[in-house]
Amino acid sequence: MKIRLFTIPNLLTLSNLLCGALAVVATLVHGNLTLAFWLIAAAAVCDFFDGMVARALGISGPMGIQLDSLADDISFGLAPATILFLLFGRVNGGVLPEWMGYTVFLFSAFAALRLAKFNIDEAQHTEFRGLPTPAATLFVVSLGWSIEHAGICANLQAWGVLIAAWVFALLMICNVPMFSLKFAGFGWRGNEVRYLFLVVSVALLLLFSVEAFLLIIPAYVVVSGVLAVIKGSKS
Repeated sequence: MKIRLFTIPNLLTLSNLLCGALAVVATLVHGNLTLAFWLIAAAAVCDFFDGMVARALGISGPMGIQLDSLADDISFGLAPATILFLLFGRVNGGVLPEWMGYTVFLFSAFAALRLAKFNIDEAQHTEFRGLPTPAATLFVVSLGWSIEHAGICANLQAWGVLIAAWVFALLMICNVPMFSLKFAGFGWRGNEVRYLFLVVSVALLLLFSVEAFLLIIPAYVVVSGVLAVIKGSKS
């Protein structure tokens, strides 16, 4: 079996990984959370297009699937965990024991579990089970942005960083169904929640810029939970 390493989709996936690795350096070496935000945003763009390009070129396969998960665990597992680690150190001020800051790396460990589960879970073709790693990462990088730019989370306490890390780690591996924003068609029927959610999200982004994700991601979790309860009550 001939395995092609340097295809266009694989190069996009590797770009995702490299952006994530550079985000780790920007965070831990330079303490620059704004640069880390943009690098992870670039990683997300590469992650969005690699599968699309692979399908368009007809060269998708198991190699790309495995490489994608490895890249995602760097960009959407390790990189956001280092941001949480830096944030804990910045806002702690000796209030909580230093060792507690290392527990934020549960985020990266559970992200790996989430990605591995996604690869083999047949139930996740039409909806997600648990919070997607890019969504959890969006919340974390927006939190870092808010603190660095003296935004709405400028007065965040160390325990708040830990709670965010632990809660989002657990959300990634939970079995709660969460709706996908992928459209099977563009009609209103069957896509009502997607359209409404996108409209509200765009409005929040226009109002609050990057910090809007601090509202959008929790709203996504809440709406998904409500839909799961409604669906369960009907079955």
